[in-house]
Amino acid sequence: MPTRYDRLAHRYDAALSPLERRFLRKLRKEVIAALPNQGRILEIGAGTGANFVFYDSASKVVATEPSREMIQIAKAKTEQNIRLLQSYGERLPFKNETFNAALATLVMCSVQSPEQVFAELKRVVRPGGVIALLEHVRPSGVLGVLFDALNLITVPLMDDHVNRRTVDVAGRAGLKVTKVRRVAWGIVNIITCVV
Repeated sequence: MPTRYDRLAHRYDAALSPLERRFLRKLRKEVIAALPNQGRILEIGAGTGANFVFYDSASKVVATEPSREMIQIAKAKTEQNIRLLQSYGERLPFKNETFNAALATLVMCSVQSPEQVFAELKRVVRPGGVIALLEHVRPSGVLGVLFDALNLITVPLMDDHVNRRTVDVAGRAGLKVTKVRRVAWGIVNIITCVV
């Protein structure tokens, strides 16, 4: 099951490195802090494992990622409490209510169907469980119109949807959105939901 990220995997960490140093690392810590300190946690779209260092060692984490090459890089960052699995967010291979919480960082822009991903997250996370997201989204106002135009380039080039309204999609999926923190003119959101 090859993905477009297989060819980007070996350059991915280097490409994100300036953003990680500037603000992403801090935002990753913040979004993971919204998760419980223990229990079973699902991370979808784990990429090269950038979040792994922030998990509490008492948590049991299953990290899914569709790209085989990204998984190979993530393996070097895996702690004892983290298990890697190749899987798409739209088709999670878990029973209903398997996890206490779920996480996605910079994922919803690149999935085929955010609606299906949220339906799957709602299915596999127990009632009352937290779903925490760190996503780039369509900002409001004039900047949003610019992102709509930019989307005409980013989707064909990288299949990256820069104008998704992730908060709205989560709400329509039946999740209770409890917190939205907008960063960088609303381009980046930390979104906390409850199943």
